Amino acid sequence: MKKVSLVIFELLAISLGVDRLHYRKFFEDGSSIMRCNYYPPCNNSTLTLGTGPHCDPTSITILHQDQVGGLQVFSNNKWLAIRPRPDALVVSIGDTFMALSNGRYKSCLHRAVVNRDSERRSLVFFVSPKEEKVVRPPQDLVSREGQRIYPDFTWSDLLEFTQKHYRADVATLQSFIQWLLSSKPSTF
Repeated sequence: MKKVSLVIFELLAISLGVDRLHYRKFFEDGSSIMRCNYYPPCNNSTLTLGTGPHCDPTSITILHQDQVGGLQVFSNNKWLAIRPRPDALVVSIGDTFMALSNGRYKSCLHRAVVNRDSERRSLVFFVSPKEEKVVRPPQDLVSREGQRIYPDFTWSDLLEFTQKHYRADVATLQSFIQWLLSSKPSTF
């Protein structure tokens, strides 16, 4: 999955008009986590969520879901089900890459819903930079945009915030930036 993620980062760099290897180099020595999710069936599935609405704080998330489904993304003010395909992976942008793209790419608001009759499983690969790497967008991207949107931070800063102070939700990055600016000297 790491090789797949590095190719995705090359494509993201090309789409942003920056050096195609910029993000690949940034993430080559990165920190990644693979997780297996299990959601048991629920007789009254309207009463519970498998995972509540949130944006991943990581850079990108690569997901393989079983054929039961349950992943939903929020788009155009409504929740849309992502139909599972055995021959495809779901790739979503997280908060860290939103900062690395200076806000050009947005974090994907999503949730997991349980199924009434069937258990659901998924494999998730979360990609993050090495803990002490400074998260900042490429200078040529910022020059074209005119200004930076987010201050410098490290993955360890964001990880500490989400592990000790704040559970990931729809406003994690904004809340993290406020916490960061109030607790550490700014390099914005």
